[in-house]
Amino acid sequence: MTGSASTRTTYQLDGRRVTVADLLQAGLLQEGEPLTFERPRVGKTYSALVTDRGWIQLVDGREFRSPSRAAAAAVSTGTFDGWHAWALSDGQTLDQLRQRFLDAAAEGSAQEPQDDGVTTTVRTRHQRLKNAREQAEAGNPESLTVSDLLGWWGVQRRGSSITQQIRAELDNHSLLTSPAFDKVPIDATVHLVVPPSDDVPTIDESDAVASVVDTAGPEDERPEVGLPVGSLHSALAGVDSLPPSATFEQAITLMAINDYSQIPILEGPRKLRGAVTWKSIAKTRHVSPDAKLPDAVVDAPVVSYSLDLIDILPLLEESEFVLVKDETNKIAGIVTASDVAGAYGSMATPFFLVGELDQRLRQVIADSFEVKQVIEWCDADNSRGITCFDDLSFGDYLWVLRNPKAWELLGWPLDRKIFTDRLDEIREIRNDLMHFNPDPLLDDAVQKIRYAINLVRECADSAR
Repeated sequence: MTGSASTRTTYQLDGRRVTVADLLQAGLLQEGEPLTFERPRVGKTYSALVTDRGWIQLVDGREFRSPSRAAAAAVSTGTFDGWHAWALSDGQTLDQLRQRFLDAAAEGSAQEPQDDGVTTTVRTRHQRLKNAREQAEAGNPESLTVSDLLGWWGVQRRGSSITQQIRAELDNHSLLTSPAFDKVPIDATVHLVVPPSDDVPTIDESDAVASVVDTAGPEDERPEVGLPVGSLHSALAGVDSLPPSATFEQAITLMAINDYSQIPILEGPRKLRGAVTWKSIAKTRHVSPDAKLPDAVVDAPVVSYSLDLIDILPLLEESEFVLVKDETNKIAGIVTASDVAGAYGSMATPFFLVGELDQRLRQVIADSFEVKQVIEWCDADNSRGITCFDDLSFGDYLWVLRNPKAWELLGWPLDRKIFTDRLDEIREIRNDLMHFNPDPLLDDAVQKIRYAINLVRECADSAR
C-alpha cells in the first residue's frame, strides 16, 4: 500500500515535471506496486507494476519512465494521458498521487523573492493552479492575459527557462493554455483548460504491431526555439473578409478604404474559399468584363498560429501573405511579408549592438592578457578546449573581468562589481535574443547595450 506524504517535509521540484520516481521516493508508491489501465469502451484492461527505479514495467517486460508512453505502448496505438490512465488497486490514479505530492511540496516550500520586490509563495501559485484546474474541469476555465499568467511566476517576459518551468507546472496540474501561452503576443488572452479526452485509436488494436511506442508525451517536451507566427499581433487580431456572394465593388471598396492588398473569401469562420487580390481582380476583369467575384478567387495559404515564422517565409515569398488559424482552426488573422520583416527588423538593432559589444570586449581581453592566462581563468581543466581568444564566450569575458587580479591588471577606473553586473544584465538580454524570446525587449535594454559599448570604447582608447 502507499505511504503518507506527510512523512516527508518538503519536495523541491525546481519547476520540473513530477515523475513516478518522485512518488516512489516520497512513499506514495511502493516498489512492485501493481497498476491497471482500464478501457471500458473496448473491454480491455492492461497491467503493469512500479519498478525499483520508479519506472512502469509492462507485462512483456518493457519499462517506461513516462506513464503516458507506458500507456501508449500497452495499447500499441493511440495517445493517452498515463497519469489519469494508470490506477492503483484501491482505485487512486497516478494523477491523484501526484496532486498529494504537489500539495506536500507546496506546503513545505519557502517564499520565493521576486525581482520586483514582491514576494509570492509556491503555495500561493500551487493553490491558483489547483483552483484553475477545478474551474476547467467544471467547464468554466479561467481566462487571463499572458502577462498576468507570467505574474504568477513573478516574471515579465518569456525566456526559455521560465517557459519550460511554466509548462512543467501546468502539466503537473493537468492544465494547458488555449491558445498556447508561448505562441501568442504577451497581451493576448489565454484560457487555462484541461487536455481533451484520450484519443481513440484510429486502427483496430488487433492489427497493431506490438512495438515500443516512441511518442513523446508532455514529460518529454524539449524547449522550442524560434519566433512563432502567433507572436505577431496581426496573426490573431482578426481579419476582414467577404462571403462568396459579395461583389467586385464591395471587395474593391473594402480593400481601398483599408489599404488592403487582399481580402479572404469565407463561407464561415473555418471554411475558407480563398482570397481576392488587386492582381486577381484586375486579371479576371480584363479577361471577362462580366465576371463575378468568385471568378477572381485565388488560393490563399493558411498556417497554424503555432508554426515558426521561418517556416512561412517560402509562402510569403510566393503569395506575400498567409492567413492564420487559431487553436480552434478558425481563421483568426493575416500575416504579410511586411509584418515578418518588421518582426525580424525589431530584433536586428539589439542583435548587432550585442555583437559589437562582444567584439570590443574580446579585443580588450586580447590586448590586455596572454591567452595562457585567460585559459587558466576560464578553462583550467581544459574541458572546453579553449585555445585562442576566438573561443571565448560572453560568459568568459565576465569570468575574466570579475577576477580581481585580472581587473587590477586591466587598470580601468571603474567599479568592478557595478560594471560586471551590467555586463551580466546584457548577457541575459543576449540570451533572450539568441533564443528568440517572443516578447519585446524592455524599453531600456538597447540603451544599456549602447552605454556599455561607449564605456568600453572610452576605457579601451584611454588605455592605449
